[in-house]
Amino acid sequence: EVQIVESGGGLVQVGGSLRLSCVPSGFTVDDYAIAWFRQAPGKEREAVSCISENGEVTAYADSVKGRFAISRDSPKNTVKLSMFFLKPEDTATYYCAAGGRYCFENFKLRKNYTFWGQGTQVTVSS
Repeated sequence: EVQIVESGGGLVQVGGSLRLSCVPSGFTVDDYAIAWFRQAPGKEREAVSCISENGEVTAYADSVKGRFAISRDSPKNTVKLSMFFLKPEDTATYYCAAGGRYCFENFKLRKNYTFWGQGTQVTVSS
């Protein structure tokens, strides 16, 4: 059975840090491009970051560049999203998605991803 499990969310103060984990089952993180999306209440789901199938290319939304970092640990079959200098506007449910191979500009399109996790909540308090 194919499944994606996210973890690591929580409540953090402005300026704090969190690290989210994405662990798939039924496939490996080397099989697809892996992306993080987020969705705040009343807003559209938006792409945050992506790492390509070969792990060599990463991409970020402008809103998180310089603050977030995506990484892959193939032996542990895990993709992590390290988030620093968090802001209240980062509050959202964060989703991990897998599909395709690349992280070009269109990494922001939800249709590129076949598999989705259930999400983990991140709340940044001011």
